[in-house]
Amino acid sequence: MSTRAKVTLAASLAFSSFIIWAVHYQQSREREDMFQGVIRDDARRSEKMRQREEEFRESSRKRAMYEQVQNVVSSDQSNKI
Repeated sequence: MSTRAKVTLAASLAFSSFIIWAVHYQQSREREDMFQGVIRDDARRSEKMRQREEEFRESSRKRAMYEQVQNVVSSDQSNKI
């Protein structure tokens, strides 16, 4: 083999190795980014659940307060009147 052919072979092997490494690196980064997205979604979902529970407690507290202050008639009794 000539020197020129050896240099070409070495350069093509180096370039191909670099391309393969870059593709694997990109895939691992994408996999990590997708996993971080799942973690963010879980955090967002738990925060939304916490807010809904807080709103429910506040609504229940207001309802109890209003029922003490106001006279509440159920729908069955209102039809008989």
